[in-house]
Amino acid sequence: MGDEVYQPQQDEDVVEDMSPLESPDSLENRVVEPMEEGYSPPEKPLAVNDVGTTAAEQRDGESLDERLAREVPEDTATVGDGIGDLPGGEGEPRDDEVGGPDAGRLVAPDEGAHEDTDAEAVANDVGIDSGARTAEEAAVHVVPDDDEDETRL
Repeated sequence: MGDEVYQPQQDEDVVEDMSPLESPDSLENRVVEPMEEGYSPPEKPLAVNDVGTTAAEQRDGESLDERLAREVPEDTATVGDGIGDLPGGEGEPRDDEVGGPDAGRLVAPDEGAHEDTDAEAVANDVGIDSGARTAEEAAVHVVPDDDEDETRL
């Protein structure tokens, strides 16, 4: 059983074209000389205005001032928006919707025994379980509700 290797079945409808290419599609036995096919020059002359094009410029070389004038300064633009980019998270904006204390296990008011008739997802914090929390549970924080005395999760 373990020695068998999966080999995909080849469809009978698919026929591989193993015939050689037609002569117009092939590069062999070309009748036209390469020079007769033509040459497409570039849109503008290359390196005409660069230093070192002539023999005299190559012999004399380029001065340091000319070389420095051709230098392009490096882009020093900072990456990011500048908010919270400091090391250690200093200056990070604080979201008021993120509560301080972590919530424990969340249980629906009816403890999941009845059909959910509320349009909102409501749950009560019943405390942290003795086991390790999952990542989803650790992401839930208690946020105080402004309208009521209760807190919402």
